[in-house]
Amino acid sequence: MSDTPVIADEVKPRLPRGVRLKHDDTRGEWLLLAPERVVKTDAIAVEILKRCDGIATLGEIVDGLAEQFKAERSRVAADVRGLLGELAAKRMVDL
Repeated sequence: MSDTPVIADEVKPRLPRGVRLKHDDTRGEWLLLAPERVVKTDAIAVEILKRCDGIATLGEIVDGLAEQFKAERSRVAADVRGLLGELAAKRMVDL
């Protein structure tokens, strides 16, 4: 059994009210900002979070990332589900 959260391809992830992705020009890094919380993000997380607009489905996000990075879809899907599952548990992404 996998530790990857089961999130349907039809889900339309989005950043909840009060949470935003912001580039810190001073430090040259992307941050996920929430009330009283700051999460440093890596380049892969940024690419995922930029697509979490409440319009694109999880399946569309995975397809786009797999195409952009010429990666195996199943691997991308597992990584995206893992990240979004962790952030949803912290209430930093709505699924």
